[in-house]
Amino acid sequence: MTIEFTKYHGLGNDFILIDNRHRTEPLITPEQAVQMCDRNFGIGADGVIFALPTSAGGDYRMRIFNSDGSEPQMCGNGIRCLAKFVAELEGKAGEAIAYRIDTPAGAITPQLLPDGQVKVDMGPPHLSAAEIPTTLAGENDKVVNVVLDVAGRSWDVTCVSMGNPHCITFVEDVATVPLAEIGPLFERHPAFPERTNTEFIQVVRSDYLKMRVWERGAGATLACGTGACASVVAGVLTGHCDRRATVELPGGCLAIEWSAEDGRLYMTGPAREVFTGRLTGPGAEDN
Repeated sequence: MTIEFTKYHGLGNDFILIDNRHRTEPLITPEQAVQMCDRNFGIGADGVIFALPTSAGGDYRMRIFNSDGSEPQMCGNGIRCLAKFVAELEGKAGEAIAYRIDTPAGAITPQLLPDGQVKVDMGPPHLSAAEIPTTLAGENDKVVNVVLDVAGRSWDVTCVSMGNPHCITFVEDVATVPLAEIGPLFERHPAFPERTNTEFIQVVRSDYLKMRVWERGAGATLACGTGACASVVAGVLTGHCDRRATVELPGGCLAIEWSAEDGRLYMTGPAREVFTGRLTGPGAEDN
């Protein structure tokens, strides 16, 4: 079987997009996704995203396989890329249009803007320890400035779920964080039964944050949309930032707002097509 795909990136967080509208299950397995994401022997990506049909009331359903074969509930950069992808499939590229996308984290609404940016209603954050999930507090309690011991050091962490778990810690200089060394230790810390994404945040101003991220299942990436949202929530809860802030990631900037009116997160940023192609042979066989 030949797999047709389009590669997109959102601030360097890159994905292989597959038109899966004719089948309710992904065309490839998680193991095949690992092969496709390999940057030396495959296409190279942080994950594979499928545009699936939905029966839950939305326009499409999104599923993702990470580069390690695991399946996250949501991806902020990925859903912006998916919105651009399905607009291309429908022949509506360049139009101002909104989609309702059903995900394992719930319905998410990305809106394509006239300037090419994509604004996404990410929904409200989830703040109880049980929702994240983490054992750092009681099930119904928030995890705000709680001490977590990692790599022989005590870190003040705040935890937020954006449909997927995030552990946020504020540092003086994100450039000095040994991400490859400590990222996996945060991700697989026993306090996070489903593992966690980890964001290291430097406060430049109350409306401007710098962020580096270790993503669960993908490692160090150039951007993480849900992580940027979670970091602004953590910044508000700890008094570090305003409800509206720019988050600078290694791949570029996202505009994040935690609305005081409806309590929802709004993320605005780019999504760009890189190339299209066909994959045949190993990794694209029928299954």
